[in-house]
Amino acid sequence: MTLHEHESALLASADAVFPDALSFLQDMVKEYSILGQEQGVLHRVEDQLNALGLPVTRVGMQKETLSQHELYTPVPWDHENKYNLVTQLNPGAPGKTLVFNGHLDVVSADPFDMWTRPPNQPWQSDSWLYGRGAGDMQGGVAAMIYAVHAIRHAGYRIISPLTLQTVVEEECSGNGALACLHQGYGGDFVLIPEPFGPALYSGQVGVLWFKIGIRGKPVHVQAAGTGVNAIEQLQRLLPWLQDLESELNERHRTGPYLEVDHPFNLSIGTIKGGNWPSSVPAFAEMEGRIGFPPGMTANEIMQRVSDCIEMACQKDPAFAEEKPRLRFHGFRSEGHLVDLGNPGIDLLAQCHRSLTGADPEPYWSTCTTDLRAFHFYNRTGGTCYGPVAKNIHGVDECVNIESIRHTLKAYALFISRWGQLEPL
Repeated sequence: MTLHEHESALLASADAVFPDALSFLQDMVKEYSILGQEQGVLHRVEDQLNALGLPVTRVGMQKETLSQHELYTPVPWDHENKYNLVTQLNPGAPGKTLVFNGHLDVVSADPFDMWTRPPNQPWQSDSWLYGRGAGDMQGGVAAMIYAVHAIRHAGYRIISPLTLQTVVEEECSGNGALACLHQGYGGDFVLIPEPFGPALYSGQVGVLWFKIGIRGKPVHVQAAGTGVNAIEQLQRLLPWLQDLESELNERHRTGPYLEVDHPFNLSIGTIKGGNWPSSVPAFAEMEGRIGFPPGMTANEIMQRVSDCIEMACQKDPAFAEEKPRLRFHGFRSEGHLVDLGNPGIDLLAQCHRSLTGADPEPYWSTCTTDLRAFHFYNRTGGTCYGPVAKNIHGVDECVNIESIRHTLKAYALFISRWGQLEPL
């Protein structure tokens, strides 16, 4: 599609504001917004939205009301004092509402000494910006906010309904996005700038978090043979969980996931236990995550994990006296396939072609995003389309700088074609 004169002006404006967007990204990275420490980045983003003349509403996460919703994810931490930030432009105006959603929370970067430089001190090298959250996904948040600013900077006003959501707890529960939807901040189509590149995000798997604890029999190490080592007991469960992982990948891949190698992944993410080197450990606990196919419900995968642990207890005599305790907390998020026939998807593809001259490639994800909240809450159409990142959740996470610029331009173009603009 040929660019119109006003669209060329928008893209030039995107280039003009891009240095400020990059500076804003670095400010967010400095806040190191891990679970329970999101307040700094929330203040930073709220100040930036105010500075750009965008109205801001704090959307709380009160458990008393939010927990009543069937999509609520039970978590063992408090989120009563947390909030998300929402900007609404032209609510109630004619036209379909466009939503941009991005998360501000990041995962832990410990240990810091594995990084080339501290992960909360952003730095640039070649064409990449490094730091925890730079890719996942504060680069995308900067792009979506500055896409709106670029339109104003070019001398135009958005007169169609548009909502910006910047949320917390995407990395662990999805309750931040759910709170926004539950309080009425939804729309007709959503774009999420997750760092999977300028592709058409076409589907995502389900994700379940679980926790398994067990007690042993503590004795002095001089009589270790008379005790029961809780850490070793947990290790006996790993082959059973790995068998479940294999079974999901071998027997439950369907549709597009038949073409994806090993899409349903198991990870034992944390383990702790014992309290003294010279004592057989009395307790141990591990937390894990397992992916599961679209179409399988959260209840079904929880039952499969439960059955897996129960079978281990029946078959392994080591669990005759003390059985492990299985609990579910955090993600219990079902997977889904994106409706690629949605008009918004076609419009996004048009914008991509206008900028690159090529069709966007589909991308089938083996993780989950807040897109699920929109899909399952009210079947809102949408997809992810964002910057290119490397090492997300890993050491020396980074985002390609020019890919942020591209995302900013694509979003400005999408806004202009989705709704209506008028000169200031």
